[in-house]
Amino acid sequence: MTERRLHAADALLPTGWARAVLLAWNDRGDLTAVTPDVPAPEGVATVAGPVVPGLTNLHSHAFQRAFAGLAEFRGSSDDSFWSWRERMYRVANAVTPGELDAIATWLFVEMLEGGYTSVCEFHYLHNDVGGRPYADDTTLAACLAQAAAQVGLGLTLLPVLYQHGGFGGVVPTEGQRRFIRSTDALLRLAEALRRAHEGPAARVGLAVHSLRAVTPEAIQQVLGGLGALDGSAPVHIHVAEQQREVEECLAWSGQRPVAWLLDHAAVDERWCLVHATHMSADESRRASATGAVAGLCPTTEANLGDGVFDWPGWTRAPLGRWGVGSDSHVTVNAADELRLLEYTQRLRTGRRNVAATEGEPHVATAMTLAAVAGGAAAAGRPVSGLAPGRRADFVVLDGTHPLIAGLAAPDALDAHVFASHRASAIDAVVVGGQTVVRHGRHALHAPAGQAFVRARNALLARV
Repeated sequence: MTERRLHAADALLPTGWARAVLLAWNDRGDLTAVTPDVPAPEGVATVAGPVVPGLTNLHSHAFQRAFAGLAEFRGSSDDSFWSWRERMYRVANAVTPGELDAIATWLFVEMLEGGYTSVCEFHYLHNDVGGRPYADDTTLAACLAQAAAQVGLGLTLLPVLYQHGGFGGVVPTEGQRRFIRSTDALLRLAEALRRAHEGPAARVGLAVHSLRAVTPEAIQQVLGGLGALDGSAPVHIHVAEQQREVEECLAWSGQRPVAWLLDHAAVDERWCLVHATHMSADESRRASATGAVAGLCPTTEANLGDGVFDWPGWTRAPLGRWGVGSDSHVTVNAADELRLLEYTQRLRTGRRNVAATEGEPHVATAMTLAAVAGGAAAAGRPVSGLAPGRRADFVVLDGTHPLIAGLAAPDALDAHVFASHRASAIDAVVVGGQTVVRHGRHALHAPAGQAFVRARNALLARV
């Protein structure tokens, strides 16, 4: 296989910052060598700006990008996640396959330009606009897989089991008609997607939408079926996002959501507990000990008024793994998620530099290393940093950008995360060894953006 190489003045490895690093990868896009403290070989391309591993966006609902920013008006004095959800349903029940393709393509371009190199797509939009299965059951999921492949974004596709409208098997509402799927049908969909799309750049797992949308029996059945298909596949679930969810779970079962889940499912390191905002100290201790990843979506959680995650309680545990996602995509920028996560913890604790550790005092460095590792676990793909055998997924910061020019690498990353604006200081993004963003722009930026505008306007005209 042909080997490709790149020399970086500074690179963030899983063990920390290193100088004069030679990266080498093969035609599959897998790193074959990461060698620090070597001069640049003659003829090898060099980058002056710091190189950092790409982040996995571990929680995405692609179709929601079509109305991001368009729910910012008061419908009543007690607007909340639950009123926002009704507006979201109207969009979900109108989008066509062609529109979803255009929305996802543009969103995935935005993700790459914003420093993400992979995404976990939590996909529950299964049926046609009337709530009936498509003749080809993979129709909408395939739009997402094809969009990711077209723009060069790594993908973990998570078809979602969604069956009920509330705890205890409540009949689903009309607004949920496109989400509903039998357990057997969901497993058949997952198997079809595995056959069609799995490869070096893509993985298929499975998601349970939430405890309110799936019965205990269905959870056991779908997990058993997934184990027969792929025992190492990632499993994701929304859990304890809203205080009302906690109250309803207590009324139904006598337990809080995370406690119930831990007592009734074999939660382990394959799991991603999305949001997990409202946990007791005991739930946090028990859940973090399983090795499950906390899937934090700070900009969406703030936008929806969800609450603030108990960072100190989670991260003081021996494992305490976490990653970030953009969820409803009110913001599509990895640095923005890290920054808001740190800032909400500063507001919560009254301290600064909360995410720094004894071993790594630079906040952005500590957060990036943790988010890369947690995101890779949630994705079930070898994207956990710059090391041999892992994917050649990385971001090159612009060494000439006024905010970071002349700074040491740890300071430059801090400035990128905490002082850069939405244009950010990203120069290039490489996924699987292929450069997909150059000088801050993806090659499809203009046509994908234009197609998105057409699709969004057509969709909103029907909503």
